[in-house]
Amino acid sequence: MAPDRQPILEGALVRLRPMTADDRESLFAVASDRLIWEVHPAHDRWKRDVFDAFFDAGLASGGALVILDRATGAVIGSSRYDGYLADASEIEIGWTYIARACWGGTYNREIKRLMLDHIHRFVETATFMVGADNVRSRKAMEKIGGVLRPGVEQRVMAGVMMPHVVYEIRREGFRG
Repeated sequence: MAPDRQPILEGALVRLRPMTADDRESLFAVASDRLIWEVHPAHDRWKRDVFDAFFDAGLASGGALVILDRATGAVIGSSRYDGYLADASEIEIGWTYIARACWGGTYNREIKRLMLDHIHRFVETATFMVGADNVRSRKAMEKIGGVLRPGVEQRVMAGVMMPHVVYEIRREGFRG
């Protein structure tokens, strides 16, 4: 059975729902903060044209989710399921960004827990591509139980091939 890549997920802090074209401006309001992208390989996503291409790719993926603050209803970011590999029983979770006011781990942990709890009903493994030099995201992956796979993969970011590492979280052993 193919995974449901656009569920509605609810936790104590956040609600995730499918992204629609109407979410462009509220997500850009969050993404336009340059500091969100400071250590990210795609360091220019705060720019309107770059964000629009990123947003359009998210819509086209069929797996993009908007993250809302449960207390206020405000849009605080986005994440995505993509790269489903049926034969390997895995899917990638990524493209996540959240407003700096929500940094510190609590929100990210809940977002990833909700996404992992959901997707592990369909696949054995969730993977996460992280810029090799993105220390902030690498630490966040380790905090939620990500296991580093050997090797480095290349992805185009900000128009340049950038090295990425892959973390995985398998259904077996995941302690949501």
